[in-house]
Amino acid sequence: MRQPLRHDEWRVFLAAVQYFTRVPVPASVGHEPAPLKDAVRYLPAVGLLVGAASAGAFSVAAVLLPVRLAVLLALAFAIYLTGAFHEDGLADSADGLGGGFDRARILSIMKDPRLGTFGVLALLFATLLKWEALALLSPGWIRFALIGGHAVSRAATVLLMASLPYVRDGEDSRARPLVTVGRQTVAVALLTGALPLLYGGWPGVAASAFCLAVLLLWRARLAARLGGYTGDALGAAQQLTEIAFCLGLVATVHGP
Repeated sequence: MRQPLRHDEWRVFLAAVQYFTRVPVPASVGHEPAPLKDAVRYLPAVGLLVGAASAGAFSVAAVLLPVRLAVLLALAFAIYLTGAFHEDGLADSADGLGGGFDRARILSIMKDPRLGTFGVLALLFATLLKWEALALLSPGWIRFALIGGHAVSRAATVLLMASLPYVRDGEDSRARPLVTVGRQTVAVALLTGALPLLYGGWPGVAASAFCLAVLLLWRARLAARLGGYTGDALGAAQQLTEIAFCLGLVATVHGP
């Protein structure tokens, strides 16, 4: 007998948490590929979870430490929760696109587990940009940026998946179970990713516009160089649009 729909959706959500984070889930979730096919729609929900935990870490750290250190600890906690999943994609994408001159070579470099100069610099600048941008905001806006940035950037990642083809042929890719993205998935992801904007108001909308602009630039780059996306490119999309969200918020709230 088929399980109730609500039970199925809860299992899909937990599968998304298991896949995209290090947060423990019940063993009954298992590792079958079937729930993962639908897990993408809950990617922004996972972002809300990670962002809320990061914002909580910031609030606790800010009681004892200066804001700049509290922000850095919050960023480190988010990286711990996700196992640097998206940061790894950013580094591999930077190495591939920076060091490869044709599609085959780019994909080969992305697959290489070793970290190159472009990857190191990408991680360094990504961390510094987020740290400096967040430290310019008031504590309330820092919490919003941490939650909203994680959610909106993951919704942007789903849009990228829906608008470009997956380009790897191997079945061993970690992104392989996630490549099917339908309209319902996009709708759920966008609605979930937009939830923080109910609190952020106009600054949140402006920050999301920054996200969209960077997403379109990244999509154009991928289409020109690869003709589609890889799992690493998705991780890079999350990082780039999260940075854009933080910068957009600073530009709107803090001003020049």
